Amino acid sequence: METKLKPVDTSVWRKKPLAAYEADMKKSELKRVLTRWGLTSLGIGAVIGGGIFVLTGIAAHDWAGPALALSFVLAGIACTFAALCYAEFASILPVEGSAYAYSYGTVGEIFAWLIGWNLILEYMMGATTVAVSWSGYFEKLLHLFGINPPLWLMNDPITAQEKAEKLRAAGEAIPDFTFAFNLPAFLIVLVVTYILVRGIKEAASTNNIIVIVKVAVVIFVIVVGAFYVDTTNWVPFIPDTIVDSSGQQHYGFNGIVTAASIVFFAYIGFDAVSTQAGEAINPKKDVPFAILASLIICTILYILVSLVLTGMVPFKSLDLKAPVAQAFADKGLTWAVYIITIAALGGLTSVMLVMMLGQTRVFLGMAKDGLIPPGLFASIHPRFKTPWKSTILVGLIVSIVAALTPIDKVSELTSSGTLLAFAMICGAVWLLRVREPNLERPYRTPVLPLIATLGILANLYLMYNLRTDTKISFVIWCAIGLVVYFTYSRKHSHLNKPQE
Repeated sequence: METKLKPVDTSVWRKKPLAAYEADMKKSELKRVLTRWGLTSLGIGAVIGGGIFVLTGIAAHDWAGPALALSFVLAGIACTFAALCYAEFASILPVEGSAYAYSYGTVGEIFAWLIGWNLILEYMMGATTVAVSWSGYFEKLLHLFGINPPLWLMNDPITAQEKAEKLRAAGEAIPDFTFAFNLPAFLIVLVVTYILVRGIKEAASTNNIIVIVKVAVVIFVIVVGAFYVDTTNWVPFIPDTIVDSSGQQHYGFNGIVTAASIVFFAYIGFDAVSTQAGEAINPKKDVPFAILASLIICTILYILVSLVLTGMVPFKSLDLKAPVAQAFADKGLTWAVYIITIAALGGLTSVMLVMMLGQTRVFLGMAKDGLIPPGLFASIHPRFKTPWKSTILVGLIVSIVAALTPIDKVSELTSSGTLLAFAMICGAVWLLRVREPNLERPYRTPVLPLIATLGILANLYLMYNLRTDTKISFVIWCAIGLVVYFTYSRKHSHLNKPQE
């Protein structure tokens, strides 16, 4: 008797059956070693870093002034709506792939592909940005010890030339150079890649140590810095609106919103928690807990640090590259600058670690579905039980881009992909609640219609307030993604083989 094969669904809206996720979890070769607090630590590791040590200076100096604290509140609220929806999805589908996997099972393949494509932008470019920031703090540390490496060894070619011209204009004798390569950024990415190839347990242990140190230093910044706060620096708390030559509004309410869209980059770590579901011991309960716990802890710390920072130094005097360290240096607290700079290096290392970890797990989820080549992106190391080939590939790309490219505005491009993914998840979890009301949900988002609606509106509003050139770049990136989907992914999708 012949078995009738199910007809192939060729629609771009076709969905991966929820039963297939259960099968994926049973077949997974990844080690389940992450505990509730291990997952929370990964979330904190990804969140605390670039936001506090780098973006606070730019956001306050150029956009929000002392009202930077309100920008963090606004970004935190938008994230909370998305996090509550993420938590429900993570309890239903505790698999690697994060927002990509959730959308594939609810909205459809084309939306899932676009979210996965944007998560590539989020994680790889985010890790690249952090690598360059790490290099900047490392150079600052060398200067503290009286070591002054050549510009061409610490910067990408364009940035090195710009710095050389400024120094020459100031009267310094800077020798000519024809080659420049950001060696510290290149090397730190290779170190992180090695740790990730070795295994999730080693990566998590490294991250835990760094998280303990940097949270302690953040608390140190808040407590010690509070004694040097001058409340007159908070007046006016919301500076008057200024319109630049391009028509862009700085300060005022629009400045606060723009700053929120910029510092949103600092919040994407909680998303990385959900990419580790395949390696969690009890993912249905622990992933939702870790998502919400890491977000709440980091939001409180961000608000307090931004208040202390803008209270210590007039916002117009904030340093753009190392604002926290420079604020303490301005107060004559040189000993504190050493502590903060070293902590920043550790903090940025853990952010890089979690971002690259999240990237390879998103690749793994997409490769298991056939949307990208599984031979490269789903290959698990027989000993370390990690997706080693894709980890090495990601490490090479991030290290080379970080060493050769000036990416001062890439954090906004990273945020654009994240904001779209968050808005999509808010809609998808609501859609699944309507379509599959009887599905087991270990965690249920409270008042879902309200939370989902607010999440969609808040994230799209922040996305709308990104700069115009960022939005144009984002549209180009999405267009490239659609070309890849229709030329490769749609043909190779496992949904073309229903008999399997």
